[in-house]
Amino acid sequence: MSRPSCPRCTRPLEHCLCALIPSLDSRTRLLILQHPSETRHALNTARLAALGLRNAELVVGERFDDLATRLAQPGYRACLLFPGEQAQPLAAHAAQVDEPLLLVVPDGTWRKARKLLHCNPLLDALPRVSLPDGLSSRYRLRKAPAEGALSTLEAIVVALEIVEAPRDFAPLLAPFEALIEGQIAAMGEDTFRRNHL
Repeated sequence: MSRPSCPRCTRPLEHCLCALIPSLDSRTRLLILQHPSETRHALNTARLAALGLRNAELVVGERFDDLATRLAQPGYRACLLFPGEQAQPLAAHAAQVDEPLLLVVPDGTWRKARKLLHCNPLLDALPRVSLPDGLSSRYRLRKAPAEGALSTLEAIVVALEIVEAPRDFAPLLAPFEALIEGQIAAMGEDTFRRNHL
């Protein structure tokens, strides 16, 4: 029998994060495209980002038939937050664009995120932007597959702080930190130190 869950943050009621989730405005619009395998993940950071930002939308799937409509938001210029050879630094791209950005963020493992791009050719046609090198994740429960790899929520916070400087989007990280602390407490400090430090 499953434990009762919060309908908003989907965490078990005794671990609900809603009190920590802010409600922030941003000039930048976010379209988070989540691979279905991520929805059941205990650390669903894309959901936390969508809940904490008023100008964000989370869409779950592999193929998005209405993607052209979602990308054609009046008054916004769409770009894809995803590293690669053609990716331009986000700060440089934002400086060249007069309109607010519609930042499209794929959410999933690197393999699943690449699959989203493959299944949705419109994504690959977007200008691609990347975050600066040398970033480090607060995600202490998972080894990063590459240096500078961040959770989706962390990447969104960094991106928004670049595009909308000097605004501070760190309050979005409060439920993320609580989630990690809760996971560490559940496994026990000794187990955490043995397996993750």
